[in-house]
Amino acid sequence: MKTILVPTDFSKNALHALQYAQELFKCERACFFVMHAYGEEVYGAYKTVAKEKVDELKEERKAQTQKKLDQMINSIIGEPSNPLHNFETVASFDPLMDAVNDFVDEMNIDLVIMGTKGETSNHNTTFGSYTIEVFKYVKCPVLAIPEDFEYRQPNAILFPTDYLLPYKRRELKLLGDLAGKFKSKVHCLYITDFDELSLRQEDNRLFLEGTLTRAYLHFETTPVKNKVEVILEEIEKREAGMLVMINSRHSFFEDMLYRSTVDLLGLKIKIPFMVMQNIKR
Repeated sequence: MKTILVPTDFSKNALHALQYAQELFKCERACFFVMHAYGEEVYGAYKTVAKEKVDELKEERKAQTQKKLDQMINSIIGEPSNPLHNFETVASFDPLMDAVNDFVDEMNIDLVIMGTKGETSNHNTTFGSYTIEVFKYVKCPVLAIPEDFEYRQPNAILFPTDYLLPYKRRELKLLGDLAGKFKSKVHCLYITDFDELSLRQEDNRLFLEGTLTRAYLHFETTPVKNKVEVILEEIEKREAGMLVMINSRHSFFEDMLYRSTVDLLGLKIKIPFMVMQNIKR
């Protein structure tokens, strides 16, 4: 059974992400944990509430959160419900990142799925600040769903890589399972001006081939230019239904998130974006 965590702030975008998750795993046994972290709602009001009222406010927020979570689940289960899917709600008093990371560890979560923007996000950006934080620090793969993206099977998946990273087998297995299920073509894109790979790159490429056995792999190279433009062009050229990248120090993904933001670099991703982590779990 797949274990999927879906953080929500009860926005339309968060509901859309949950509905996408249901479709993506429609034919698989899956348990969806729908989480809302309400700690900041209590701390945010702390200055205007007497100290002795804090515990009362915590209980009030917890009850409100649980009610909203139950309403959200009831709204998406459907008639008839999918017998392969279970839903559980999680009301957490911790800050969002702590709540997500602790729950990922506790429940051995396979994938976090969330919207790209929340209720309070700047609508001129592609990703909200919470989404970027989860991308950077959570310990398992994260799949972000754009608010206007209508579900379709990812028949083509774009996977930019320089073959320098020692990939994690569990992370690649998730990608391989998705690609195998939908018979997807996975386009491994190397942006380089060099014709030959180093021995380390060759080893990592062979590891990809040996792990992604259920996917239709295509290895491609393209000359170096603006990497953001290359990725956007390849998404359009391949009619990709999903973009996958690895989050690791000194990677192109890290350059985007740590030195700037995705939006300042002009990366306007219109398709689901999965970030695989390259850290120990």
